Amino acid sequence: MRATNLRALTAAAVVALTVGATGGASAEISGGTVKIGVLTDMSGPYSDNVGAGAVLAAQMAVEDFGGKVAGAAIEVVSADHQNKADIGSGIARRWYDVEGVDTITEVVSSAVALSVQQISRDTNHLFLATGPGTPDLTGKACSPVGIHWAYDNYALPTVATTALLKRGLKDWFFLTADYSFGHALEGEAARVVKASGGNVVGSVRHPLNNSDFSSFLLQAQASKATVIGLANAGADMINAVKQAGEFGVTAGGKTMAALLVNLPDIHALGLESAQGLTFAESFYWDMNEETRAWSKRFMDRFQGRAPGGLQAAVYGAVTHYLKAIEATGSDDATKVAEQMRKTPINDFYTKNASIRPDGRVVRDMYLMQVKEPSESKKPWDYYKVLETVPGDKAFRPMSEGGCPLVAAK
Repeated sequence: MRATNLRALTAAAVVALTVGATGGASAEISGGTVKIGVLTDMSGPYSDNVGAGAVLAAQMAVEDFGGKVAGAAIEVVSADHQNKADIGSGIARRWYDVEGVDTITEVVSSAVALSVQQISRDTNHLFLATGPGTPDLTGKACSPVGIHWAYDNYALPTVATTALLKRGLKDWFFLTADYSFGHALEGEAARVVKASGGNVVGSVRHPLNNSDFSSFLLQAQASKATVIGLANAGADMINAVKQAGEFGVTAGGKTMAALLVNLPDIHALGLESAQGLTFAESFYWDMNEETRAWSKRFMDRFQGRAPGGLQAAVYGAVTHYLKAIEATGSDDATKVAEQMRKTPINDFYTKNASIRPDGRVVRDMYLMQVKEPSESKKPWDYYKVLETVPGDKAFRPMSEGGCPLVAAK
């Protein structure tokens, strides 16, 4: 007991010395600690794409920053929102009101993200949305303390759908997850199809975390579509692609277009089932020496599993957030958000990017294709980059988003 007490007293003395030495540097850090909450899907259909890997990416960012910012310790906490807006909202409120969390990041579910963005705005806390797809986060639901980091449901279909339309695949049928993310993804893809002279010949919606796609695929198969657009993600996308193969959908001449793909999805599908899929992505671990170096560190700590784009995005967002706190000496959300917006983004994940007034990170996107099994030479060697699409071509123009913050200026 005495040894335990001595260790506690020693730790307290170290904290006291740290605070005294930094003086004013940590004066504007609320609670003396910068606390980052990773609110994610730890057990549901998107858990492989974010989940524990997203938490690890946040922890790596903190470690690489030295564990302290502006003289204050940095802490990472995490929770599972179960893809339910009420659960996610409850966690966000408790974190902000009771547990002293300064910022929430990840939040892969669009429905949860929209709720968390509003709560963050109401309580003046920064929200770093890395995983959700809804473009409303920088549109009608934009926030002065909300930043949308990786991709959105405007950029994904703009990059991927355009490529298929250029190949003459004009008639589309959508198989869509029945919630805000899926609706937005289908809507934006349909916009691109119609604007390019194509046709949407039908659509059907399925529940989140669905296991049986037979009836939906039969409807798509019976349609006059040349392309079946999958406006879903994670386990839903994987199950749909697998069952489409079992039903002979692609063998019958239809093209499967997965509008949101993450690296763990391809790993789960296997190259035999996934080969040839063309899609948009924000990151690939094997693009260059810098991405490989960071990814190797991640893989060494994550049972050899390579990071997907949404996990790498958490690292980038948290790092940029900490840099802004260091520059301002404060964790006040408004001050930090302003600093983040005026600071260029450059790291292994994002090059020469910026944050617009509506909160959108404008970054390059990549048109990817899954390799054939014979092309893969090492573990996780799954993609080839077909095209780099500049951010100003991939993302929705700010003037078209309807963000009230922009309209007010």
